Amino acid sequence: MPAAPKQKSVNHGGKRSEYQDKEKPTQIRFSNINAAKAVAEAVRTSLGPRGMDKMIQAANGDVTITNDGATILKQMQVLHPAAKMLVELSHAQDVEAGDGTTSVVVIAGSLLEACAKLLSKGIHPTSISESFQNASEKSVQVLQEISTPLKLSDRDSLLKSASTSLNSKVVSQYSSLLSPLAVDAVMKVIDPATATNVDLRDIKIVKRLGNEAQHSVECDLCQQPVSFFCRRCGVNLCDPCVLIHLRVKSKNGHDIVDYTSKGDDDTCHCDSHPQNDCSAYCKTCDAPICILCVSIKHKSHEMSELSDKIEELLKVIAKENDRLQSSKNELEKILEHTTNMLSSISSFYKQRKDEVTAHGEKWHKLIEETVKKLHQELDDMQKEHEPVLQKQKKEFEEMIRRVDDMNGKTVKLQKSKNVKEMQTFVPVIQNRTNLNEVSQYSFPTFYECKIDPNYLQTYFGYVEKMQVKKTSLLENEFKERELTGRRILEVPTVTSVIDSGFPASEEKKNRLYDMAVTDDNKVWMGGQSRELKLFDLQGHLHHTVSITTRGIYLCMYNKQVVYSGTKDVKMISDTDTVVTMFTTGDWESFGVTSAASGDLLVCLCKDDQSKVVRYSSTGTVLQEIQYDSQCQPLYKDTTYITENVNGDIIVTDFKKKAVIAVDRLGIFRYSYSGVTGSTVTTDSIGHVIVTDYHGDKIHMLDRDGRFLRYIIPEGGINVPRGVCILGDGEMMVGETKTGIAKRIKYLKE
Repeated sequence: MPAAPKQKSVNHGGKRSEYQDKEKPTQIRFSNINAAKAVAEAVRTSLGPRGMDKMIQAANGDVTITNDGATILKQMQVLHPAAKMLVELSHAQDVEAGDGTTSVVVIAGSLLEACAKLLSKGIHPTSISESFQNASEKSVQVLQEISTPLKLSDRDSLLKSASTSLNSKVVSQYSSLLSPLAVDAVMKVIDPATATNVDLRDIKIVKRLGNEAQHSVECDLCQQPVSFFCRRCGVNLCDPCVLIHLRVKSKNGHDIVDYTSKGDDDTCHCDSHPQNDCSAYCKTCDAPICILCVSIKHKSHEMSELSDKIEELLKVIAKENDRLQSSKNELEKILEHTTNMLSSISSFYKQRKDEVTAHGEKWHKLIEETVKKLHQELDDMQKEHEPVLQKQKKEFEEMIRRVDDMNGKTVKLQKSKNVKEMQTFVPVIQNRTNLNEVSQYSFPTFYECKIDPNYLQTYFGYVEKMQVKKTSLLENEFKERELTGRRILEVPTVTSVIDSGFPASEEKKNRLYDMAVTDDNKVWMGGQSRELKLFDLQGHLHHTVSITTRGIYLCMYNKQVVYSGTKDVKMISDTDTVVTMFTTGDWESFGVTSAASGDLLVCLCKDDQSKVVRYSSTGTVLQEIQYDSQCQPLYKDTTYITENVNGDIIVTDFKKKAVIAVDRLGIFRYSYSGVTGSTVTTDSIGHVIVTDYHGDKIHMLDRDGRFLRYIIPEGGINVPRGVCILGDGEMMVGETKTGIAKRIKYLKE
């Protein structure tokens, strides 16, 4: 074997430096990773309930068959230091949790494999280590959020946990027997009120050579290992005690079976004669009976075969089970939605806190601007005030000087004998008048407005509390009906047209916006002018009603036409009066549709937010749909809305250029993109009909959002927008620019 290369010493100007092999640390790291991966690979195939067993032969010839990771690694003679760390990891997991020993080794091996890829890309080991540490902390946080607290007093949950651990062991077939033993043993050595862990040294495990698992259970008569079980008496028995037990008289008799078959009893015993099995059914008493009861107690009663009653009951059970199973998909969907919400709850509430903080910063900014403004006002006042006071000061100084001069002259004349000078001074001093009025300038005062905390919070904003809204989970009565012998026409035909007569807008030249069909097959149309028009299918105008806005969003509700105002929803009464059904607060209302439940679904927008709200007829909010299960916004700009026959709520989103569907609970179903400026409706079998404003065509989807085909009538259609289903395989589609509504037949007879 060649000797390892020695480090070379080089002398540069009297200084000595050593050559370093920079590749060696990298080689050592990859050597450690490969050794650890080898250990992980050895136990990987034994992971899970379908993991393969390993046969391990010790140096002394003993053979161990197991799929437990800790046992496998304990038997392996691992020499490499890094590989030994994985063995210790498995041992620590076994001591702490008693399960998951294989999982931790496999996960560690996978992480090390990822490390190798990152190291190969030149990423520094410290960066990788720090990233793993951050990921570990986040993982713990997520696990804590989705975990379910377990009380030690909840025996059923403890048994389920123990059974789950045993299901991946060799003794999985005895999990129902060993789980209670393990739980009872642990509960006897801890205090359930304070314990957080258990010292396994307090529990003694007794091994018995050659016996089966049921021998851990003792005979109720002599405490020897059990072999049999008496179903009638509920007694555990060993081999010698079976004969002793059979000699004991019992009104129910005895039914001795092998202990492993104790739970397989599917026979029905007679209540009057417990030693006999039931063989008939008494309809009069509504009870199963034995052959003795048939000839004695129930002799004159109406009887039936026991098998007939069993068949009848099984049909009822199967029907009810089908009913429950039919709701399973719905429940699983809700469970997934709830689980996703739970996993996102921290980020969602943090987002709300950030919104409050951002709003607070706006207030701080406004307050700072107000303070600066008041400071500026005070500075301006000071500049104005100071010259005024300076001027007043000089005036008073001059007046005082003159008074002092008069006083000095007076003192001088008092000592004088000069009458002429006195006569000259008298008129001078008499003309000096006293100051009757003085201007006094006060300093400005800052009047501090008192802050009412309640009023402040109301003005600042508030957090709406978590709402609990009940949504019906009744079975969906919808069943997709096949239109026998009727298919979509290859080239749909236009059977008639209606000129709505609406004027064109100045900018975009739009005329016709939306339509709603009545029960008697007339069509309300809304357009650029502030009026709604009612046409029959032959194009005759029957009625015109003036409204407060343009007729962009229409629907029928309780046989009345309803439209969206600016921030409200309005209805046309029988007397042609515009009635406000309810307001939508700060949110602007857009698309509106009636729901099968008798409610109204309304698209609302405010700033950059959009949502769908379910209202009662009186304006009570019943449901809000705004976020998906990851707490991300479902919509950017909701416009038109409809409800499908299966309860789906389908919305067109102007900014996303898409159709977005959620189920009746508000859980996301699907999204279909590639449509612009579109409206949406559905037909009686659940087809989704979407107009394409810029595409000059109509998209037809199935009820799961899958594209079926385009509907382009003979002669084409120009800038379609409003659409409604007339029935009998026909739809009415409005051309926005021309104001023409085309009646299109799209299904064959």
